[in-house]
Amino acid sequence: MAFADYRLVVPLRVRWAEVDMQGVVFNGHYLTYCDVAVTEYWRAIGLRYPQDMHAFGTDTFVRKATIEYFAAAVYDDELFICARAAQLGRSSLRFALELFRQQEMARTLVAAELVYVHADPVQKKSQPWPEQVRALIRAYEKIPPLETDGQR
Repeated sequence: MAFADYRLVVPLRVRWAEVDMQGVVFNGHYLTYCDVAVTEYWRAIGLRYPQDMHAFGTDTFVRKATIEYFAAAVYDDELFICARAAQLGRSSLRFALELFRQQEMARTLVAAELVYVHADPVQKKSQPWPEQVRALIRAYEKIPPLETDGQR
């Protein structure tokens, strides 16, 4: 992907508490950064999370999280966290995310993939995405997500 492929771009400055003894962002914080982007994604498409999911009688659960590191972010770096819905299944949603330095958007620091499953929160069984949510995702994205019938 390229920076221009993302509609959702969330600015974030690396804080002192997020760096390790080597002066770079501790690897676990990148998942927190991704979570910030997903939260902002729901807001950007017009959903209040978790209230609107609960109104459907459902919620979302992370099924998979992968991160690939290319270069480290360091204290006080100004980053852009970019996210897009790359694949929309019957009950799953795969986000593609990338982190860039604001001054260097041609170089990906970290690429991540998060797969969420839309499910009944009590029974923990997958549920199809409501058509209203699917329509919001389709309308928001620059590049339409790949749509599949299966969970993934």
